[in-house]
Amino acid sequence: MVTDRLAHAVRQQLRLGRLLPLGGPEDGAWLTERAADAVLRRAAGALPGVRLGALRIAPADPDAAARPAVPAPPSALPPGPLRVEAEFAATADQPLPVTAERLRGALLGAAADRLGLAVGAVDLRVTDVLDEAPEREPPPAEEQPDEREPGEREPGDGSDIAAAVLAVPGVARLAPVLSHQAVRVEGPHLRVELAVAPRHRALDVARAVRGAVAATVPAPATVAVLVTAVDDD
Repeated sequence: MVTDRLAHAVRQQLRLGRLLPLGGPEDGAWLTERAADAVLRRAAGALPGVRLGALRIAPADPDAAARPAVPAPPSALPPGPLRVEAEFAATADQPLPVTAERLRGALLGAAADRLGLAVGAVDLRVTDVLDEAPEREPPPAEEQPDEREPGEREPGDGSDIAAAVLAVPGVARLAPVLSHQAVRVEGPHLRVELAVAPRHRALDVARAVRGAVAATVPAPATVAVLVTAVDDD
């Protein structure tokens, strides 16, 4: 039923969070907030005596947003500076301002070096002082897409594009979340949804995928990339 499909789409969007811009307007790449959250939590989890709580990523200045060079995925944020807002608890081994600065640095570093997000500010709020260091929490489990071969998902022209995507270093797998199609062809525009392998920067992989797809399809096609997961070692 139409109502059931709409309800499923709404639940899926809530799980994914916002679709965040990767890089700048010319990069044509986005990242799910869920994937970004997992990477930032792994960075925070490496700090002793810190437990990260609620975390949100939002535009730092909506008026500074730019028009992307290619059509964006549905409901995606336009390119522009981002702000991370997070709550945390910490032990009193170090002064809390010192711990906050270490956490801020870890989050900024992961956002830039692991992802390629243009995060300009990290706002932190202390919610509790811990008596002892928290236990390391396991990373959130990623929902796995259906494991059919690319050609079964998208007969015809999509299979060649999928093969080109999978040949790019740093692509772990095709990982559709907005629909069952990891490569969605809409006239002259294509959207590719994928997971990034460990030790690769999400933005760099997205740029390489756009180049590989552009070399596979005839001009004047436009290509957008949505990174839906960033794998850990």
